[in-house]
Amino acid sequence: MSNIDTLWEEYRSSGSKVAKDKLLAEYAGLVKYIAERVGYTLPRSVDKQDLVSCGILGLIKAVETFDPNKEIKFETFASHKIRGAILDELRALDWVPRSVRQKTKFIQRAYSELEEKLGRSPYDDEVCAHLGLSSDEFEKMLSDSAPITVFSIDATFSKDSESREMSISETIEDTNTDNPLQILGYEEVKRVLKEAIMTLPEKEKLVIALYHFEELTLKEIGVVLGITESRVSQIHSKVMLKLRSRLQIKMKD
Repeated sequence: MSNIDTLWEEYRSSGSKVAKDKLLAEYAGLVKYIAERVGYTLPRSVDKQDLVSCGILGLIKAVETFDPNKEIKFETFASHKIRGAILDELRALDWVPRSVRQKTKFIQRAYSELEEKLGRSPYDDEVCAHLGLSSDEFEKMLSDSAPITVFSIDATFSKDSESREMSISETIEDTNTDNPLQILGYEEVKRVLKEAIMTLPEKEKLVIALYHFEELTLKEIGVVLGITESRVSQIHSKVMLKLRSRLQIKMKD
């Protein structure tokens, strides 16, 4: 039995504070990794150490509530708790400038209106025409929206019928009072997102897979795809806005 397994057994059997503290120390690197990844697209005004502190609270909750009988790796379980704690803090700080929120809502509304009209996800040129924007102006708005589209939601999909399922692990930021998870229900959200992701163009699907499943950074994805980091950011923002608009449409049904 490994040292980490011994610590888990000791903690679960006796609730030992010493064992708990050692477990927290063992997984502290996971907090730093997730905090750095979330903080990558945030403005300098956001204190990255605050993100780490919030992530530690998420890790503590993960250690206290982890159930090994559910057949899920602790690292996976803890990652969701850590990321969720960090994003909860960011929402509480309301760090996103109002102008960015407005631009994000502007594009998202366009996707929703066009999808309802066309019965499918609109192409870039259709969104540009709908908004009266040039291609460059549209891409600039996508870049500006990047910080607000770093979100996650537990949903699974596969690149094809033979590959393993992937998980989108970001929390869809909700600027409204209604939470899509509460309105649609968790399983329905997963179904809607899975269907939406499977209809994405291959490059968009690949960006989602590499960022949310393979956990590559935007810069690393750019190297893989042979495009700039800023272009990857634009693609990621566009896909996230598409997914959120799909959820909003379902909430109206």
